Amino acid sequence: MNIINQTHSRLVNLPLVEVAHGIGKCLVALLALCSMFLVSCKENDDTVEEFANWQETNDAYVSNLYSRAVMNAEPTEGKITAIKKWSYNADDKQHNNPSDYIYVEVLSKGDGTVSPIFTDSVRVHYQGRLLPSASYANGYVFDQSWTGEYDTQTNVPVKFAVGSVVDGFTTALQHMHKGDRWKVYIPYQLGYGESGSTSIPGYSTLVFDITLSNFWHVGETVPDFH
Repeated sequence: MNIINQTHSRLVNLPLVEVAHGIGKCLVALLALCSMFLVSCKENDDTVEEFANWQETNDAYVSNLYSRAVMNAEPTEGKITAIKKWSYNADDKQHNNPSDYIYVEVLSKGDGTVSPIFTDSVRVHYQGRLLPSASYANGYVFDQSWTGEYDTQTNVPVKFAVGSVVDGFTTALQHMHKGDRWKVYIPYQLGYGESGSTSIPGYSTLVFDITLSNFWHVGETVPDFH
């Protein structure tokens, strides 16, 4: 008699309760083994989450900018300046959180002396990227107006209305002068929010390189770009 038949013979002579108890123990042991196998697979899984802890990462980054920034001042080279969202009163104490501001680094100053207003049209060179993530050490570039190297002599700026973009971008434009090139950090609350967009995950701080080429008021003819 082989081992299977020997086991069967012994089970036949056991009370049903003992048999059920024994089967139950076997099932528990089997489930435990399966659980260990699944955990082991997870631990050995090489899949990397691109935007792990993304909300916490972005909130912490913006809070750090807030702690370092000069508040509501004229942006100058060598400093990080915080500028309150365009629709908030600068003295409004109800809106004084890190997410109520954009953060600006002046890369180079232009020769302009006035800024666009909400209803104006602008031409800009821009590049938008995210904060560094698992696969993108410098941040994923989700959009840009130029191809190849940045060069305002050969790149063609994009035309749009100041009020047609996300709040953070609109805020920046209304403080820039013609020829200014800024690096602008936009909290997700002034960008694409918690839901994100097609190529941008929710809770993303937007990091823009923006050059204001020119702007025009309502009623003025915007010339073709040459």
